[in-house]
Amino acid sequence: MSIRDLIARLVEERRSASPPSEGGDETEVRLAVYDSSLAAPQVVSLRGDDFHALVGEIAARTYQVSRERGGRVPFVVIREIMENLIHAYFRNATITVLDEGNTIRVADQGPGIGDKDRALLPGFSTATSEMRQFIRGVGSGLPVAKEQMQFLGGALTIEDNLERGTVVTLSVRREALPAAVLEREPPARRHLDVSPRQKKVLLLIAELGAAGPTTIAKELDISHSTAYRELQSLQALNLITGRGRGKRTLTEEGIAFLDEVFKP
Repeated sequence: MSIRDLIARLVEERRSASPPSEGGDETEVRLAVYDSSLAAPQVVSLRGDDFHALVGEIAARTYQVSRERGGRVPFVVIREIMENLIHAYFRNATITVLDEGNTIRVADQGPGIGDKDRALLPGFSTATSEMRQFIRGVGSGLPVAKEQMQFLGGALTIEDNLERGTVVTLSVRREALPAAVLEREPPARRHLDVSPRQKKVLLLIAELGAAGPTTIAKELDISHSTAYRELQSLQALNLITGRGRGKRTLTEEGIAFLDEVFKP
């Protein structure tokens, strides 16, 4: 199903008057980059009709311009937030990069988020059955992103847009990062012995927020014992840590490792 078809069905479910993308078959998202508060922004329009391709392109371009300016917001966090634009049907979505890449604002004019505190709790989701065909781990995207930002001394905030919709802001200050994060050599450069399957396990934990061997086995179609061994190996590398009831979450090292491995 294309984004346009999905949006049409979602809008019909919400009984909205018309889909957000009019006059064409592609969905458009604007990326505005401010190199100075006094200068006009550089504006790039990103278009696409395939959900995963468009979200990947938006996340990749946002990450690229942020890092080029010295920003430290992880790619895996940016990707999580871009996927959440599905809740706004991508309506008038605009991404703004500020503060030398260290502040990223994702604004839309969708239905908005009524209970913002609840939206940051694991398990809460307004995703419909149609949305669940496109995004994994619904109900965990914002809480996971918030937790990962806090690991890095940053923050995730949710506010109402001026007229309607939502603004999600990711921000991190270099001086706020723990000294160990700033000084250590990036994990990917230390040649950690992580297999392709273990990388999938890490990515799955990042998407779900926390996962145990049962979930890993089901999602990756492997045995429970194999999933357990993979988790033990990743924990020994300090990429994940226990969280009760057998579930694991990413550590700071895990977030940084994924950022290096899965970045565009």
